[in-house]
Amino acid sequence: MPKWIDHIVVRVKDINESLKDYETKLGMKASKGPDEIPSMGMTRAILPLGDEGRFIELAEPLGEGGAIAGALERYGEGVHLVALAVDNLAEATAEMKANGARIIEAGTQVFVHPRDGHGVMYQLIERD
Repeated sequence: MPKWIDHIVVRVKDINESLKDYETKLGMKASKGPDEIPSMGMTRAILPLGDEGRFIELAEPLGEGGAIAGALERYGEGVHLVALAVDNLAEATAEMKANGARIIEAGTQVFVHPRDGHGVMYQLIERD
């Protein structure tokens, strides 16, 4: 059972322009980034929300290919995924599978297919 929203990933065309907008218009400042993450095919910046470790992550694709690039091409800028905190990742995954959710497992990461989230991809994150 999800406990809270851990973080939200927003896909953007230009991370530097987006950071300017988030800072000047929304009053949010990046605590990390922009940093290139080649293994994930993206450049990202972290915008903290409060003192409990929650954040918004801006993600710009690094070249063509990859999940961020594909979604940006198909859907444009916007919410890419919402990460939900769970007590036990294995138990939450098993429960959602048993309830009929389409689960995507990528290494140690677990996602709920957007078709089961009514257009929103969810990621499950184990948090205390």
